[in-house]
Amino acid sequence: MKLELKFFASIREALKVSEENLAVPDSIKTIAQLRIYLADRGGVWAEVLAESKVLRCALNHQMVDANTPLQEGAEIAFFPPVTGG
Repeated sequence: MKLELKFFASIREALKVSEENLAVPDSIKTIAQLRIYLADRGGVWAEVLAESKVLRCALNHQMVDANTPLQEGAEIAFFPPVTGG
């Protein structure tokens, strides 16, 4: 499955990448599984995308939870939670 990934704010800064086109194995079915797949790259990827970190996700510009199924050609965005002040 081909996906377009986007990374925002502190995630983008840590990974030093703002977007990536990626083909993932058919076994990757949800955003949670995608996150684990990316974290398995190790290094800063494992640190930034660790399951213990709170991240927000969007699928095709709609806020979704980690159990949301992926869709062929979808845009997946990862960004940190936003706080007001």
